[in-house]
Amino acid sequence: MLVIRLQRTGRKGHAQFRVVVQDSRRTPSSGKVVKLLGHYNPHTKEVVIDAEKAQFYLDHGAQPTSRVAILLSKQGVKLPEWVKIDSQKTRSVRNPDKRRSTTPAPEVEEAPVAETEAPATE
Repeated sequence: MLVIRLQRTGRKGHAQFRVVVQDSRRTPSSGKVVKLLGHYNPHTKEVVIDAEKAQFYLDHGAQPTSRVAILLSKQGVKLPEWVKIDSQKTRSVRNPDKRRSTTPAPEVEEAPVAETEAPATE
């Protein structure tokens, strides 16, 4: 069975991904790729995918991963009915009262201004 998945490239801390068609029994890092469809840069959100090739493999049964399905739909590739795109997950903050952005600013009391007396001249 063929799958359309992301293959990580790039240096440590600066990932870039290739969009590849691969046998599902292989790992993405094995390098055994059936077809290279494009690339994705998550830092700049740049997506370059050959839509015709992707549509060909989807029509012939290649299964995209959830992230690739989202990228393909944003590129205008018509996904088959059996491909399900997960809805965006809602995120929650664990302890919102401990966050600095939600705590009120500390009240600063103004120190009383001491009156300065002019030194006495003798």
